[in-house]
Amino acid sequence: MNEQHTYRVIVRGTWDALTDGARTRLLAEAPEHGMTSMRFTEEGSLSYEPAPLKHFSMRYVVVSDAADGDEMAAAIAEDRAETTLRDLGYGFRDLKSTVTDLDTMKINRKPASRR
Repeated sequence: MNEQHTYRVIVRGTWDALTDGARTRLLAEAPEHGMTSMRFTEEGSLSYEPAPLKHFSMRYVVVSDAADGDEMAAAIAEDRAETTLRDLGYGFRDLKSTVTDLDTMKINRKPASRR
């Protein structure tokens, strides 16, 4: 069995060709998708600012084979984001991902004397 790693992936993008209905829905739901809604989950967490309604981000937890690396985790998260946004009827473009491998990240702990 291959070793599994857990990744946190932030997928960023730009809204594109939003219909009037989609724009109205995004603006109405904006309070639910602000700073306090940002969580890393398997199904993804959408966040954006209503003014201007231009960019968004989605946060994902992805578990995949360590041998596949960051690139596969990014591809999985971007595929999830595309599916979710299309299902919601939201136009988008320019998806870009930032990946953090939680199993390899270094944790800097403060010495006991500095706590």
